[in-house]
Amino acid sequence: MFGLNLLDEQEKKVALQRNNAQDSWKLELKEAIKTYSDLEKVLGQKLPKTTYPIFIPKNFAKKILRAGDKSPLWKQFVPHSEENKKAGMKDPIGDKNHSKPGKIIHRYKNRLLFFPTPVCPITCRYCFRKNELANPSELFDGQLKEAINYLNNHPEVNEVILSGGDPLILSDEKLELLFKEFSKIPSIKYLRIHTRTPIILPSRVTKELCELLTKYKKKFFSLIIAVHANHTDELDDEVRASLIKIKQTGIKLLSQSVLLKDINDDLTSLKNLFTNLSDLGITPYYLHHPDRVKGGMHFYLSLTEGRYLYHLLRNELPGWMIPKYVIDIPGGEGKTSAFNPESFDFDGSLINKDGQSISIDPLQ
Repeated sequence: MFGLNLLDEQEKKVALQRNNAQDSWKLELKEAIKTYSDLEKVLGQKLPKTTYPIFIPKNFAKKILRAGDKSPLWKQFVPHSEENKKAGMKDPIGDKNHSKPGKIIHRYKNRLLFFPTPVCPITCRYCFRKNELANPSELFDGQLKEAINYLNNHPEVNEVILSGGDPLILSDEKLELLFKEFSKIPSIKYLRIHTRTPIILPSRVTKELCELLTKYKKKFFSLIIAVHANHTDELDDEVRASLIKIKQTGIKLLSQSVLLKDINDDLTSLKNLFTNLSDLGITPYYLHHPDRVKGGMHFYLSLTEGRYLYHLLRNELPGWMIPKYVIDIPGGEGKTSAFNPESFDFDGSLINKDGQSISIDPLQ
């Protein structure tokens, strides 16, 4: 009897350790830094106040501290006085212009965005949705039943893109509900998840999450995860391990990055980023020209500068390692190629998703 009781206690201890490991990411989120005073204590200096929220997991804040106030990590996630300037747009890519019932955005014929949560693992100071997420609207409160009805009435849609917010902040149970319901719709062949979580909160990539991804990759023609990373400083050993775990599930891994002034707007930074991502088995997919978001214009650089930099990159990396350089046309006109091989200079004209020429201000 004594031996049996001892075995029971050992099993309980192992189970407790397993549960603690599984839920550690939830504790990290719960204990994340949310106030200026707490962030100042960790970083050891006074910070400029802005109207935008703070949300940084403590472990990541320690990474920022070690990197220093001139680092790409600090500049991306620590508040800056430039955020208080009025330049820019609250909705630079026209999300609301294409919102549909079910809290989805249907901008392109064959695919749509669904926002299951407004929550992110961190507040990015350059975020193109920073004004919408600072004052969450109904747009980011996904209503699954209405979205399913919409999809059943629009069989031309064959891909659902989970965005937000960050879908991987949801619990495994909520993720499985989404996966299960979308997999029931005959027209949905592809499910894509846009996320920054493996970079910011690598503890979220648990054995259970990987098992869930493995299970549902069989339910779609492709289950794809597009990981958001902007600089190699984000890819420490812990993050690399989390990305490798996802890769081992057989999920197709893509990357998306934002071209940001004074962070990665140089040839070496971009070359190193895409090389490192490729070495991890992640295909560079999108390099986004920064959006003209209010509170984030200090990250903006001209399209002329971006085109020239992309031109240099094309001479340094093999074609399969170079992402598409794209820009979201303000007002909801959709993505278009930002690179013009005939001219680096931008004259203010872009081609929208419908093949129409759209004029935007070329000076910013």
